[in-house]
Amino acid sequence: MNFWKKVDDELIYKGMSRKELAIKANFDSSYIPKGIARNSVPAADLALRIAHALHVTPEYLLDMEATPSTDTRQSEGNIQLIKKYQPLLCELEKLDDFPRKKLFEFLNALNQEN
Repeated sequence: MNFWKKVDDELIYKGMSRKELAIKANFDSSYIPKGIARNSVPAADLALRIAHALHVTPEYLLDMEATPSTDTRQSEGNIQLIKKYQPLLCELEKLDDFPRKKLFEFLNALNQEN
């Protein structure tokens, strides 16, 4: 699997945006889609900063180990939910913060009605 695809998967799992990761790891968020398109790996120092920001090992992002994270993973059921709703999550990621927050507020209000 591509380094950047794994980064994207971790972002989805953690509910983090590309922009947030870029700020934490000090790089331009446009590197992610470019890296995916090129199937490339960033320089070692950037790969290490990204892994640190995501709380995963660089070896995982580089496909050198199977364990996705140094933190404890949630149950398989939650992972299946993430896979099920990945297209929706990707669309949410495209939204700016304000509309995304409004959408979450709407969903919370809907849940409280039921």
